[in-house]
Amino acid sequence: MGALKGKTALVTGGSRGIGRGIAERLGRDGARVAVHYGANEAAAKETVAAIEAAGGEAFAIGQELGLPGDAEALWERFDAHADGLDILVNNAGIGASRPFTTIDEAEYDRLFAVNTKAPFFLAQRGAERLRDGGRVINISTGLSHAAMMPELIAYAMSKSALDTFTRYLSKVLGARDITVNAVAPGIVDTDVNADWLRGNEEAWAGAAALSALGKVGTPADIADVVAFLASHDGRWVTGQWIDATGGSIA
Repeated sequence: MGALKGKTALVTGGSRGIGRGIAERLGRDGARVAVHYGANEAAAKETVAAIEAAGGEAFAIGQELGLPGDAEALWERFDAHADGLDILVNNAGIGASRPFTTIDEAEYDRLFAVNTKAPFFLAQRGAERLRDGGRVINISTGLSHAAMMPELIAYAMSKSALDTFTRYLSKVLGARDITVNAVAPGIVDTDVNADWLRGNEEAWAGAAALSALGKVGTPADIADVVAFLASHDGRWVTGQWIDATGGSIA
């Protein structure tokens, strides 16, 4: 513990799944972690408690994303606990429930509001709080580079826009020695995937077979990549899309 000592991190969607894995890892590395949640306050408090039990510092902040004024409201809540930021992890996101042929405009707009618009304005409004030498890490998806699940076209599009944002933002913030990168998971064993993945041997085997490593990813697998980019060791990597799919699109 200590690589991020003295740093403050914000992890959106940090109460569950990949976000919780990232929040706990950054906490173990010494960062003080703001655990953001959209609706599940209990889960956020559990994550905070887990970080504190491991010897770290954390606090929870709630704000639903994808609504007008969401970025300003989130930062107001953050400012009540901290006076600056070193690491912004845009992890919060939602998936599509319907394929191309049946998805409606409301769900399409919601996907882009949460997955693309919210990270944009969180970074824009957060830039004045982000200290020089800081980090912005956007959680993307392997589906933005490989059309393996065509039924998720709208979701993949929203993340592709996030990838473009990552590249351009690295140029905008580079003069301040702030790095900006995207980390792209493949299929990860989280509660979001529990209904179709866990307890279904055929589905699990199929998901594992997509990876060159023959395994299903875990939140820790993604969190470790994020931790590298957040650390001093990741100082010379910026504007990149990091494949963390376990070789699923190799």
